[in-house]
Order: sequence, then structure tokens, then C-alpha cells
Amino acid sequence: MGEEVESSVPRTHPRYKSLLVRERLIKGFEEGYVARAGLIAHGRGECFDYLIGETTIEPAVKAIEAAAAALLLARNPVISVNGNVAALVPEEVVRLADVVNAKLEVNLFYRTEDRARRIAEILTRHGAREVLGVDDAVAEIPELLSQRRKVSRRGILIADVVLAPLEDGDRTEALRRMGKSVITIDLNPLSRTSRSATITIVDNVVRAMPKMVEYARELSTYSREGLTDILNNYDNNETLVQALKHIIKRLDELSQSKLTLF
Repeated sequence: MGEEVESSVPRTHPRYKSLLVRERLIKGFEEGYVARAGLIAHGRGECFDYLIGETTIEPAVKAIEAAAAALLLARNPVISVNGNVAALVPEEVVRLADVVNAKLEVNLFYRTEDRARRIAEILTRHGAREVLGVDDAVAEIPELLSQRRKVSRRGILIADVVLAPLEDGDRTEALRRMGKSVITIDLNPLSRTSRSATITIVDNVVRAMPKMVEYARELSTYSREGLTDILNNYDNNETLVQALKHIIKRLDELSQSKLTLF
């Protein structure tokens, strides 16, 4: 799929990387595992990516480091995967799961068994040895009415740390009520997900996931005391504040410069 998508986007196009992401999502939609709403969600996120400058900002780097530490310290870490994640970073998700010894679980707001199975097949093609959340999504998250309440008894239900890229606020809040730590990747620092998560990485998932793999590999050599220090020194509210300050500063600078079309 990747080669076919890349060949359809001219490498000389000034928005090559952005168009490539869009085409991968469109391809995922056409193949039946990306939801229509996933395309809308990406567009909303892309808007915030423009605001931060389409780069991984320092608050995101600190959050990535804390997230890697949290996953390495976890007893039962789980990485939750939806259609957009499967379309954009399947290889990186599998690599991260291997490094931090996490389970992979499909979890969908617009759930159908066909979509869940297709996503599991994509992860398997990229090296996943086991994918939960397909036939075994028989447990439920309390006080959650959407299809995302359906989880595996061996996965999200018993997880102490859940990495949920491109998450929705309802499930983040429900997981937090269950006493779980939730790591999310969300370009919008004002979203309910960002504000209710334990660790929020304000970044594009295609930039954040490879960095998470790098940090996890580096931190895997740390002692538990060293990892705990990293986690204890992390403040998610400060991360969101600094992300907003970055956006404000950047908009202020842009407003004082001459904007040109070429």
C-alpha cells in the first residue's frame, strides 16, 4: 500500500509529506478500515499542525520522554490502535510494542467486526505477533456507551498504562476513572482528550511515534529509579500551557511579518 500511495504523490510537491499522509488515509478509507470521521479528524488535526509549525516542539519532546518512561515502568502496558493509526504508523506501533513489551489492541468508535479484523491484519503484516480486540472484545469499560467500550479482558481492561493515539475524550475520561494512566497524541492542546490524559503529546502522530520508539529504546537501559524520576518530574498541565504559549508566540511573530503566496 505504501509504495502505491507514494508513487501517486509527486516528491517535488511543496506539501509532499502532508499529501502523503492524506493519501494514506484515503487509501485506508477505500480499503474499509479508516472511518469517514477519521478523515474529518485528520483535517482538524492538520489545522493545529499548521499552528505549531509542523514540527515537534519541545513540550512534545518532554511528553514523549515521559510517555516512554511510563510504558517501560508499566506492569501491563497496552497500545490502542484505530483506523487512522493503522493507516499512518503501523510499523512504528509494532516496534514500540516490542520495545516496551506492550500488547496491541484494536479499539474503534465506529466499530464493525470487518474494520477490526482489517486493522489486525495490517498490524500482523507489519510484524505483530498478537493483536487483541477483535474476537475477544467481550469486556466493557464502565460508564462508556460508545462502541469503544468493548475491550479485551487480556488487554485494555487490565492495563495500568494505555497509549491511545488520536483518542476521543469520552474514553480517556472513562479510562482515567478506572485508575489507568492514559498517554495520548493530540495536536489540539485544548481538546478534552488532551486535558484529561495523564500524558499528552501535542504532535502529529507520524512524527511522534518514530520518536517514541527512539526514546523507548534509549530509556530501556535506564534503571527503574531513573525512569521514575523522569515520570515524577513531568507535569502534563505545564506541557499544555507551553504548547499554547508556543502557538501564541508563533502567531504573534507571523502577524508581524509579511505573508506572501510565493
